[in-house]
Amino acid sequence: MEKFDSIRPYNESEFADAIKRITSHEYLPIVINTIFLNTNAEEYIQKMKEYKTVRDFQHGFMRDAVENILKKTSTNFTYSGIENISKDSCNMFVSNHRDIVLDAAILCYVFAINNMECFEVAIGNNLLQGDFVIDIAGVNKMFKIMRSSNAKDLYRDSVLASEYMRHVINDKKESVWIAQRNGRTKDGDDKTELGVLKMFSLGNDKPFVENFEEINITPIAISYEYEPCDFLKTMELYISSFQKYVKEPGEDLRSIIAGIMQPKGQINITVTPSITKEELEYCDQFDKNVKFTTLAEIMDKRIYQAYKLYKNNYIAHDMLNNANTYAEFYSSEEKEFFVNYMKTGLSKLPCAKDGDMNELENIFLKIYANPVENKSC
Repeated sequence: MEKFDSIRPYNESEFADAIKRITSHEYLPIVINTIFLNTNAEEYIQKMKEYKTVRDFQHGFMRDAVENILKKTSTNFTYSGIENISKDSCNMFVSNHRDIVLDAAILCYVFAINNMECFEVAIGNNLLQGDFVIDIAGVNKMFKIMRSSNAKDLYRDSVLASEYMRHVINDKKESVWIAQRNGRTKDGDDKTELGVLKMFSLGNDKPFVENFEEINITPIAISYEYEPCDFLKTMELYISSFQKYVKEPGEDLRSIIAGIMQPKGQINITVTPSITKEELEYCDQFDKNVKFTTLAEIMDKRIYQAYKLYKNNYIAHDMLNNANTYAEFYSSEEKEFFVNYMKTGLSKLPCAKDGDMNELENIFLKIYANPVENKSC
């Protein structure tokens, strides 16, 4: 449909030309040599030229890429909840958001290894910089969420995004992945933004229950033992506490690369049960804004309960509270390692030289401790 041309991914008729551009681009050998283990870049590029469909790309290049990233940066990857995805319906997967790229890419990898069709992915247009990135996104079923600067444009773009997502689910019969909030969770406190839910509702004027039942919201929880970009997130939160944080040119791209390539230890992703009609009816008894707040709370509780806590979470929580409440989940050696990891990383931040190290440590520890607080609620 032409009305969605400004935000949709490439269709199958555009795929061949996009692959030609990708495989001839100077960046591709660099990407391949960075991500893949013991792979001849030129041989892999020739293999990519044989792809005929978007599915070929996702079940070929993307599956291999994520698998190699997991091998290089993770000590163990687990997943669960695939049984919660019905083959007879499409889903609005709403995920907590810790890494710009990997959150959705890892879920797509899980789908690929289970021979399931991958979903379309919402991505902020601010991240689509350069022809190479735009082409990779386009053949990887990513559609744009426009980051509008004023209220009028924001509403217009939100309506278009909402209508497009419903078009994907109801007409294309495919699922959609979207983060629960605008931008990554910086402080470890995963919360669904009401603006995201209100955007969902703009796609039609049906009553609340029917409106949301139609898109089949399915919360997703992703957990990392070592938070992607944990030190960069700490610095941003620290600077934001006393002045407006302004991103440097190219900062988003550097965060993408850092998030992908830094060691992450153990990773878990869990698909939780979809929001039921009964839960929507419970939300519907309240006034308009409370409906959305109640739905967000139900979704968040799904994510908190499915979130997998690791030793770093327990160590950070005990350190913040000067306690040994969770000491059974880690050893003294593991605590010492984590403390050294924290102090070494924080000392390298540009703001550490003249900054308040106690406050930096406090912010860093909260990133890891907040999931413990949330899960215990």
